Amino acid sequence: MLALQTTSSSLGPPVAALVALVLVGGVVGAVGSAVVRRLSNPVAKYRLLYGAVLFPFTLLSYGILAVLGVGAAIVALLPAMPHFLSRLLANFSSFLATGIVWLAIYAPTVRGVRDVRDVELSSSAALWKMSRYVIGLSATLAVVIAPLEVFPPETSPLVLVMGLAAIAVIFLYTSPWLIPLLRSTQEPTDEVTNRIATLCSRACLDVRDIRILDTDDEETANSLVRGPPNYRRLFLTSTFLDVFDDETAATLLAIEAGRLEMHVFEIRVSTVVVAGIALIASLIGVGPRWPLLGFSIGVVLIGFWLSRRQIRAADEYAAEQVDTAALSDALTRYADFHAIEGCVESPYSSEVGR
Repeated sequence: MLALQTTSSSLGPPVAALVALVLVGGVVGAVGSAVVRRLSNPVAKYRLLYGAVLFPFTLLSYGILAVLGVGAAIVALLPAMPHFLSRLLANFSSFLATGIVWLAIYAPTVRGVRDVRDVELSSSAALWKMSRYVIGLSATLAVVIAPLEVFPPETSPLVLVMGLAAIAVIFLYTSPWLIPLLRSTQEPTDEVTNRIATLCSRACLDVRDIRILDTDDEETANSLVRGPPNYRRLFLTSTFLDVFDDETAATLLAIEAGRLEMHVFEIRVSTVVVAGIALIASLIGVGPRWPLLGFSIGVVLIGFWLSRRQIRAADEYAAEQVDTAALSDALTRYADFHAIEGCVESPYSSEVGR
C-alpha cells in the first residue's frame, strides 16, 4: 500500500519477493509440520505452530509486500479508475498476495494434521476451503481499512480512534452474515432445530436462528455465536450433534453463553482490529510509525491477557448453569474427540481465529 504514494510502480520486485516468500513459506510449513508430528500432543502443537510461527511469518510477508507495493503495481496494469477504487483494489491485491503466501505455508501441514487427527480430509478439499476463506477475508479487510485511508496523515488521533471503534462495531454486528460468505453453511432440519432449541434452553443461551457449518471431512465439533444482542446466530459444525450427547452439548453451549456474557469475542475482535489497523497505519504513513507499532504490540498483549481472563470467567458462568462435574466431563469429552491432551479450561480457548 505504500507504493500508492509513489509516482510509478514496478511489478518485478514485488513479484520476485512474492515468489521467494512462497518458496520460503512452503519450506517453513513443511519443516514445522515434520517437527510437530514427532512431538507429544501434536494436535496442540500444531495450533502453537500456526499461532507462533506460521501466522507471524504471514504478517511479515504482508509487511514486505506492502512496502514493495505489490497492490499498487498490479493496479497500475489496469485501466484508469477513480482513486478510491484503485486504493480498494490495491489493498485487496496486497491481502490476496499475502493469502497466497499463507496457502503455501498451510499446504504442507494438511497431511500432518490429517494423520495426527486420523481424519479423512483430502489436501485438495482443505486447500479449496482455505482459498475461499482467503479470498473472502482479503475482500473484507480491504473494505474495512478503506475508511482509514480517507484520513490524511495529519488527522487528529481522536478521529482515528473513533474510526477504529466504528469499524470494530460494524465487523461485530455483520458477523452472522459474513461467516456464511466465507464458509459453507446450511439451515438445519425442523427436527434438528427443535433439538438445538431444547439444548439452548438448558444452557441459558438465547439465539435467533441456527446455521450448520459443513465440516464432515474435518471431524471438528465446535459451536460459536455471533451477532448483536437482538440478532444472535448460533453456528454448529455438522459433527457437533453427532459426537456429543445432549448433556455434553448443552454444557458446551453453556460455555458459549458464558463467553457472550463475558464479551470474549468483542475483546478479541477489538484487539485484532485496533492492533491490525494501527500496524497498517504505521505502514501507510498515517501518524508516527514507531509509536503506532509499539501501540499495536501493546494492544495485542493486553487483549490476549484480558481474553484469557474472561474465558476462565466464562467457564465459571457455565458451571453455574450446569454443574462443575458436568463441565469437567464435557471438557474431557471435547478434548478426547479432538485429540487434545491436558485440556483443563474452555475447549475453545486455544483455537486461533475464533
